[in-house]
Amino acid sequence: MKEKIENLIREALKSFDMDIKEISLEHPVDLKMGDYSTNVAMVLAKSANTNPKELAEKMVEEINKRVALKSRKRATLDKIEAKNGFINFYLSNKFLVDSVKEILENKNFGRNNYFDDKKIMVEYTDPNPFKPFHIGHLMTNAIGESISRIVEFSGAKAIRANYQGDVGPHVAKAIYQLLKDGLPDENKSVSEKARYIGELYAKGNDEYESNENIKKEIDEINKKVYERNDEKINNIYDWGRRVTLEAFEEIYKILGTNFNYYFFESVAAPIGEKIVRDNLDKIFEESDGAIVFHAEKHDPKLHTRVFINSKGLPTYETKELGLTKMKFEKENLDLSIVITANEQEEYMKVVGKALEIINPEVALKMKHIVHGMMRLASGKMSSRKGNVITGEFLILESCKEVLEKIKDRDFTEEEKVQISNDVGVAALKYSILKQNIGGNIIYDFEKSISFEGDSGPYLQYSYARANSIVEKAKIENILPGFLFGDEKEIVLPPGEVEKLLYRFPEVVERAAREFGPHYISNYLIDLARAFNAYYGNTKIIDKDDLNSPYKIALTLAFANVIKNGLYLLGIRVPERM
Repeated sequence: MKEKIENLIREALKSFDMDIKEISLEHPVDLKMGDYSTNVAMVLAKSANTNPKELAEKMVEEINKRVALKSRKRATLDKIEAKNGFINFYLSNKFLVDSVKEILENKNFGRNNYFDDKKIMVEYTDPNPFKPFHIGHLMTNAIGESISRIVEFSGAKAIRANYQGDVGPHVAKAIYQLLKDGLPDENKSVSEKARYIGELYAKGNDEYESNENIKKEIDEINKKVYERNDEKINNIYDWGRRVTLEAFEEIYKILGTNFNYYFFESVAAPIGEKIVRDNLDKIFEESDGAIVFHAEKHDPKLHTRVFINSKGLPTYETKELGLTKMKFEKENLDLSIVITANEQEEYMKVVGKALEIINPEVALKMKHIVHGMMRLASGKMSSRKGNVITGEFLILESCKEVLEKIKDRDFTEEEKVQISNDVGVAALKYSILKQNIGGNIIYDFEKSISFEGDSGPYLQYSYARANSIVEKAKIENILPGFLFGDEKEIVLPPGEVEKLLYRFPEVVERAAREFGPHYISNYLIDLARAFNAYYGNTKIIDKDDLNSPYKIALTLAFANVIKNGLYLLGIRVPERM
């Protein structure tokens, strides 16, 4: 519809020998001001030596002529008017009802071809073995999974990748403490063992920061991990790596994520090191026993980074070069997206500049998306006796609190666990995805798990309510329909629900173009509020109401769009809540 209106505007402008590169066509906040509105007349008035109101009125006259040439019975536009220099377009009832029909006929309503035939790898989550699954990993997982689904829904072949730091100082710190404190009880669960390793990593890190002798000892362990030349350290390393990776898989299962590729720093490091050494004295330089890249020589906004340290070990920057080479060797990618916290933005710019010089063709296919930080609002979630709150803890606590809320509902124990997991994860994901990706998030635990207001559970509950209405209508033998009486089409004045439903494909395409899941989150909340207001003011199931089949059709269309939208956010929809 948007494209059709843009074409009408361009045709009208052509009749005045005018043109515009880009047309701004927005949905007015107040639906009384139309379904679409453009400021084209205001933008062009000055160059046309006229005032915006006059130009807008002339354009409306011209557009109305063109619309009048079409059959009014099949018209998609009901009215076009000029107001204060803006041109407002009102969609016809016929178009809005036909949109409801289209949603019922097309289960994939919202799909588009923006990324048709593109192969896109999205790298996200990236937790490190031997360390806890922290809140940042939870954020990048939610964002990465949603972006993967959005580009997939927009025609791309999405390839999900997870890059994990299985070598480096953090591993040595954990192993040092494991050598000192011993391994956990073998009867403990995988997640309990992983938590134990994470706690010992924290202790080892404290020792590293405060004791110079222990620092040297841990640095030596780090070297041995790379060289694989100490059997005892190798055994602990292999055990700890396996345990933490298994524990991560349990978290991915709860979050609903499956990866196509797992990349590891231990594999990327030697590949990256070879790239750096092959380009020594061309791009990279020796400095105080290390190998560095003076990025500021190529861009004054950048700075110098160490790629191989004075101990001869590759840094994160070098591993990134190796990782990029691996990705493009595995798949012939059109685009490689990397999602990280914003604290990694500056060093990734330096890596990107080095890559641009080494392989400009690959560098053009790279996109780095950074997210902000999550801070916890005051309350019971704001502290945990001084301990760091991990992403895993947030997930489990969220699911546990939801389970408490539904404990008296008429569900089997198995259903309660499944619903609490789905709703608990939705609470977290929605809290992350409703914000613009780059901004920081204040996470309010109580609001996030509420079944009312601006929350993931509210969207799930709205879907479950609509689903329940449709099921009850079936029992009453009221099926979705658009005809009544003598087979005439229903002519109900469409309300806010219809005026939002048809927009879903536009919203998805914008989310794909801008890699912004928040557009979908915000749209779904507006749609759910409109439907719940409709539900509160309308008797939907009524055998004596000839329009009841249409009301059921509208309810089912709403449920289908909410389900598709939540899928794109990586959120499961319980049929009952």
